[in-house]
Amino acid sequence: MLEPKANNELLVDDELSPIPGKRYFTIGEVSELCGVKPHVLRYWEQEFPQLKPVKRRGNRRYYQRHDVLMVRQIRNLLYDQGFTIGGARLQLSGEHIKQDSSQAQHLLRQIRVELEELLQILRR
Repeated sequence: MLEPKANNELLVDDELSPIPGKRYFTIGEVSELCGVKPHVLRYWEQEFPQLKPVKRRGNRRYYQRHDVLMVRQIRNLLYDQGFTIGGARLQLSGEHIKQDSSQAQHLLRQIRVELEELLQILRR
């Protein structure tokens, strides 16, 4: 998906700049690196428990490399893959894997019952 930058250029996900080898990044730097406005980053902190930047003097946020990678992953889920906030949160938490596994087990049980019924019919 395309997103406008400050100078009215379009930012494509593939065009995100590489993450510099720094230890901490300000919210402005993360905004530039990820193509997301600062107010969106602050909102995502409330919605995604995985995103927890360090807060220092005066509640200034300092993001680490893993936070920047998480922001890019959230951005990809929401903007490129079309997930809702709730869906992206579920995707990141791994709960969808548990649900898929449970559904697969239920489906396998159903198939087994149907196969046993077919076997009974064939034995007659």
